[in-house]
Amino acid sequence: MQTTASSLDAVCGQLRETFGFDQFRGRQGDVVERVLAGQSTLAVMPTGAGKSLTYQLPAVMLEGTCLVISPLIALMHDQLRSARANGIRAATLTSADADWRETIDAFRAGALDLLYVAPERASQPQFRDMLHAAPLALFAIDEAHCVSEWGHDFRPDYRQLRPLMDAFPQVPRLALTATADRQTRDDVLAQLGIPADGLVLAGFDRPNIRYTIGHRDNPVRQLTQVMAEHSGPGIVYVPTRRKTEELADKLAAATGRPVRPYHAGLEPERRAANQAAFVASEDMVIVATVAFGMGIDKPDVRFVAHVGIPKSIEGYYQETGRAGRDGDPALATMLWGASDFATARARLEEVPQDRRGAERARLDSLAALVETPGCRRALLLRHFGEDPPAQCGNCDNCLSPPGVTDVTELARKLLSAAYRTGQSFGFGHLQKVLTGAADERVRQRGHDSLSVFGIVGSDEAPLLQPLSRALQARGALVSTEHGGLALGGDATAILKGEQPVAIVVPPKRSRGRRGDSTPNPVGDPLFEALRALRKELADEAQVPPYVVFHDATLRAMAQARPASLAELSRIPGVGAKKLEAYGDRFLRVLGEN
Repeated sequence: MQTTASSLDAVCGQLRETFGFDQFRGRQGDVVERVLAGQSTLAVMPTGAGKSLTYQLPAVMLEGTCLVISPLIALMHDQLRSARANGIRAATLTSADADWRETIDAFRAGALDLLYVAPERASQPQFRDMLHAAPLALFAIDEAHCVSEWGHDFRPDYRQLRPLMDAFPQVPRLALTATADRQTRDDVLAQLGIPADGLVLAGFDRPNIRYTIGHRDNPVRQLTQVMAEHSGPGIVYVPTRRKTEELADKLAAATGRPVRPYHAGLEPERRAANQAAFVASEDMVIVATVAFGMGIDKPDVRFVAHVGIPKSIEGYYQETGRAGRDGDPALATMLWGASDFATARARLEEVPQDRRGAERARLDSLAALVETPGCRRALLLRHFGEDPPAQCGNCDNCLSPPGVTDVTELARKLLSAAYRTGQSFGFGHLQKVLTGAADERVRQRGHDSLSVFGIVGSDEAPLLQPLSRALQARGALVSTEHGGLALGGDATAILKGEQPVAIVVPPKRSRGRRGDSTPNPVGDPLFEALRALRKELADEAQVPPYVVFHDATLRAMAQARPASLAELSRIPGVGAKKLEAYGDRFLRVLGEN
């Protein structure tokens, strides 16, 4: 299909009829145009930019079935609900589907616009044989960074997709991802057989997300504050399975909100129930390991919190990107400690030698992100090769610029203390030595006779702890197996005076702003009535409320107050199928309020 002026009119008409939108967002239109023209494409689009629309719309317009390869069953089922709610003929073919015979019959009969499968199934010879039974319109590879060993979520089964697609050379390929640096993008293009000029780079910025990063001192209190300021759904990422259940119980007790744990060690039934409850809820918080989230396409998550550092800056971008997919204001906050970096740097020794340099660079990028006094968003976007403005106006450092102080001499004192005490003592002991504390253990070790004893005065002493965290984040101080601190990284250069050290002076605590973070910032009772109807309809259909309509659509209804189906059809997000299914009941509520 060539996109002439007349066919572009048809594309926009189909966009309005199926999804209820009058225009594309961002680079969506460029991707759809390439797909309809039969051109293979790698689209790198930020989470929440509407990647699924770029294959769902062509699937409705093209002859044949669009085969969607997706990594997780939960993600497929989530997208299946949304596609069917928009009137798209869609099905999944997974180990969790009892209706697989009906799905295969529907595919053979040409009665499917979309067929979702996992890469493990797509690579099987018998599945490839089945695909020859009916015309294919498109291969859509979701989470395409999984095909690259340079990506942060490498999945070997994705490497088997190229032979499958090569067996259908006339069928275009659309690879989709939100997280791929330059090296990963080049690898994805090569691995999936997409020409280099097929890259559509939509950028990585998520302007509706506010980034905040701070030191972890009392995570229950800190997260309780976040939950008080964000009444909608939230995700809290923690590093271990044990901590998910422990923290979930404490947050539930402290806030009275519904809070559930999620990790791979839970019984499958409980894990599935917790995920389903979160997807359907409008206020639940889930405390999870990173095993949670890749299969969730929930648009109304109002905050994502990390208790500890993520595995990489790409992982951080992807995980925080699960907030605010509906475009409404959302928060991404990280609570970190020096021990997080100590653990991460120790794990580098387990990484194969040929990948260690790249992984160390990723960890250094995370250290720079948590320690920067400048714009968090700018640093994040520069990591992905963009050239952003110096300030974003929507991160903690832009909203409350921190002070920066030169601590080069203090750093030399701290590193000297670590060295002269044998590189086997923790920060608490080094602090006592440097400040000249009257401590029995210091005297027993003879450390009160060292040249570094008492060389830090009361004016510098408060800076020792943030300095220690900063040196551990950058790797100049590293933890020993017994919990001591040893010299590493650029410590020698700092000691010689060849490397300056500056740290951020944390700003005083201030309560975060709310208001714009809630679904109903102006407290409109009509909006609440529309939300109540949405919940009722969602319960009847056994789907999450956002499958019926997003909050933004309800706010537009409350503002415009349409009085007829024709007027309601002009509200963004109200497509033909949803107008037919829900229109009369929403008009009734609009008329009564």
